[in-house]
Amino acid sequence: MSKKGNHKPDKRFIKKPTYPGGREAFKEFIKKNLQYPEEARKNKVEGSVHVSYVVNGLGEVEDAWVTHGIGYGCDEEAIRLVKMLKYEKVKNRGIRIRTTIRTRINFKLKEVAKKSLKYTYTKSSGENKDEKNSGKKDSDNQGTTHSYTINW
Repeated sequence: MSKKGNHKPDKRFIKKPTYPGGREAFKEFIKKNLQYPEEARKNKVEGSVHVSYVVNGLGEVEDAWVTHGIGYGCDEEAIRLVKMLKYEKVKNRGIRIRTTIRTRINFKLKEVAKKSLKYTYTKSSGENKDEKNSGKKDSDNQGTTHSYTINW
């Protein structure tokens, strides 16, 4: 005797581990914990590191490897970040399985706003002591302006 009900079967045969909070939480975790490697910063290296990793049934990252790297310490930083991840526990029909996941870690240098200081010096157009004594003005030096810009 079979019983019919409103039970809908799960369409996914194998449940995959998901990061708590979803994709946005994953991106926020990477953004918060990413430490740009000094060697990459010095050489102005930017790009994406593709990483594959295995998540066990307890949601822990067991193994991680770079499938496409950019070097200069970015590959090692991507592996470090991935190994810090903690996923939700998943059971498939009572059995815990290992799942391979691929992701991309982006390395982008922040643009630093350049600071500048502008200084303008204008020579007074008034008479100097020699001009008072001689009774004539030096028309060549009237309103002379010098501008300096310092960038750092």
